[in-house]
Amino acid sequence: MTALTAPFGRFTHSVVRAIPASFGEGALRTCSAQVDLAAALREHEHYVAVLKHRLGLQVVELPADESLPDCVFVEDAAVVCGDTALVTRPGAPSRRKETEAMKQALQELNLNIVEMDDDSATLDGGDVLFTGREFFVGLSTRTNQRGAEILADAFKDYTVSPVPVLDGLHLKSFCSMAGPDLIAIGSSEPAQKAFKVMQQMSDHRYDKLTVSDDMAANCVYMNLPDKGHVLLYCTSEEYPESAKVFEKLKDYTLIPVSNSEKVKVDGALTCCSVFINKKLEN
Repeated sequence: MTALTAPFGRFTHSVVRAIPASFGEGALRTCSAQVDLAAALREHEHYVAVLKHRLGLQVVELPADESLPDCVFVEDAAVVCGDTALVTRPGAPSRRKETEAMKQALQELNLNIVEMDDDSATLDGGDVLFTGREFFVGLSTRTNQRGAEILADAFKDYTVSPVPVLDGLHLKSFCSMAGPDLIAIGSSEPAQKAFKVMQQMSDHRYDKLTVSDDMAANCVYMNLPDKGHVLLYCTSEEYPESAKVFEKLKDYTLIPVSNSEKVKVDGALTCCSVFINKKLEN
């Protein structure tokens, strides 16, 4: 196992994608909630503005594709760690062409591209939790064992452990990293069971930050020069009890970000970015 060359959460770039007009009616979903497209566009615009203007990341903004209603959820199309980018094979057939624009963007950032070209494999980035020490991969309706094996081949320096996802779309539908060695986890029984599996599989002891709402456990942690620990999390209007948990974190720059429309189609905060730590070139 190799040591990280930068602090966990250190990023310079983010790849995002615009929301197509087809998002409201065409995006995949597990419930029948009606999406307010105008509100979704405002939420996403604010999210991107936070990354670009408040946090100073270099943001690569890909255009929307009307034939791909879910394309805003770029996390599922690639997993990036260090200088390597694994272009995935999403579990939903309707989403597989989303990887084309992502691959091109990552090539333009001069990353080492690995493509998942095994037709028996499926992997969504939303099922991949990188802790800075190892990977946990959710085995879900969207990600299978073969997909997890290809991820392990792509990132040989790290242990990759499978975690059954018994409820929810993805592993990160109920957990994410909220800091170095700190896993935010939902309070539901399936979420807590998944955390127990992760602890059993790991040689490392992670701290646990339990929040009331499973989807609220999906947050975005960064450790940025001049800003230190930064956390984007869902607002108190959406998840009042969970927000109180995040608000107790000390020495963080805490940034509540609304996700009320994307969550209607199972989208979480991490879904909308692929983060990259790249040495800046002169």
